[in-house]
Amino acid sequence: MPKIDVSKVAEILKKNQIDPTTLRRVIEEMNLAVQPDNEEEKPPAVKKQFAIVVSDPEGKLPKHDFVGWVIQLPENESVVTTPDRVFRAAYDFNASKKGRLLPVKTVGEAFENLPAKHFKDHEIWVKTKTPVLMLRTDNEIPKE
Repeated sequence: MPKIDVSKVAEILKKNQIDPTTLRRVIEEMNLAVQPDNEEEKPPAVKKQFAIVVSDPEGKLPKHDFVGWVIQLPENESVVTTPDRVFRAAYDFNASKKGRLLPVKTVGEAFENLPAKHFKDHEIWVKTKTPVLMLRTDNEIPKE
């Protein structure tokens, strides 16, 4: 629906010789309708980040920090196939015109630079293009 400025509507009504008191009431109502409901400014949205929390109750993971990417794949598929899916998406990209100019050589480059359509063809959806921090937990809630 096209939007029209209140002043243009007022001019059109004046041209059609509307009663001045009626014209004033209509213009005031339109100005009230145009004003935003809340004049209070909302605080800016809090920026959020992703992280991967990995359960390590037996302490098998080393104490160093790791990064990774958050992905999705079909529920009925094994997660073991994930690296192969990423490799095939990278091969397809590298075979394309843009991929021949700027080929990806690492998994990180693939996650950051490949368009979503290359991953979608192999049923993998990348949720974070940049790596996120992986946190270790022993999977226990401490007692107070």
